Amino acid sequence: MAFPHHTTLTRFLIEERCRFPDASGDFNALILDVAMACKSIARTVAYGELGGVLGNHAEEGGGVVNVQGETQKKLDVLSNEFFLHITEWGGHLAGMASEEMVVPYQIPAPYRRGKYLLVFDPLDGSSNIDVNVSVGSIFSILRAPQPEGNRAECDVVEADFLQPGTRQVAAGYALYGPTTMLVLTVGSGVNGFTLDPNLGEFMLTHPQLQVPLDTQEFAINASNSRFWEAPVKRYMDECLAGAAGTRGKDFNMRWIASMVAEAHRILMRGGVFLYPRDTKDAARPGRLRLLYEANPIGFIMEQAGGRASTGSIPVLEVQPESLHQRIGLVFGSKHEVERIERYHAEPVHVELDNPLFHDRSLFRACA
Repeated sequence: MAFPHHTTLTRFLIEERCRFPDASGDFNALILDVAMACKSIARTVAYGELGGVLGNHAEEGGGVVNVQGETQKKLDVLSNEFFLHITEWGGHLAGMASEEMVVPYQIPAPYRRGKYLLVFDPLDGSSNIDVNVSVGSIFSILRAPQPEGNRAECDVVEADFLQPGTRQVAAGYALYGPTTMLVLTVGSGVNGFTLDPNLGEFMLTHPQLQVPLDTQEFAINASNSRFWEAPVKRYMDECLAGAAGTRGKDFNMRWIASMVAEAHRILMRGGVFLYPRDTKDAARPGRLRLLYEANPIGFIMEQAGGRASTGSIPVLEVQPESLHQRIGLVFGSKHEVERIERYHAEPVHVELDNPLFHDRSLFRACA
């Protein structure tokens, strides 16, 4: 591997491809197309109010609500369009799925269809964009199932995308912050690339990133504490007790409400992120989307020596049931995630409100 800061993303991918002599080059070309989409989004985000792209996406009669039940931002729509139109024509994709679209996206008829599927969240954390907080894009690449007959003649269907995270061939995210970074795994570790604004190239700046095994930092939305399940409450109580508690050390809390930013902080210095299953909405077993949020971030964390879990099982082992399926997610420093999993596995102690278990006396106070 060449010395960092002299290695472009293109050169990195070529060197990776050398390990697979039979590779066609389609995979590398697809990642470069995704990187181009991220560059386009980064440029648009950087203009902010000057570019007229802040605020809600609107149609006549009011704002637009997407398939997630969330009000779309202008940048949500623009980012989605960048991903679609920069990657659709290359001949590498059989189809795409996005947080912003109800059904899978078909590759338009004039373009050749390929052997990969692209799943993405075009702008994670977009609720923060109006206040200039870091946001990002998340993506996952899967192999398209091979149907009978010619792939070029077949539309993709939802079932094609319902693959567990263990079958991802690549995953990554772009972070649009003080600098624009692309963090990528192709199954051989995790590498970080910084966008050189003069060259317009992603340069390798953070080779072989590793998540520290231990941490004293956690990220969770504490406003949901009344809805947490018992194992999560137990873990958080221990963290909050600090050095005086059973953990014997103080913890710091961080919460950005942009999962890309949270994941990047953890990747760079350790930590644990929790958006667990709770009882707030019985119809939703979690907040985050499995296919285009939990799985790609989980793949990155596992490749960097961290761990990603539902709280009970590794998230990458979950068999998806629907395109926009939600799930509880815990990821970050391995030892902390394993502790949370251990608490989920242990029997829950329930205090019984029964007179038999109260202090008793022959004499009872009169009403």
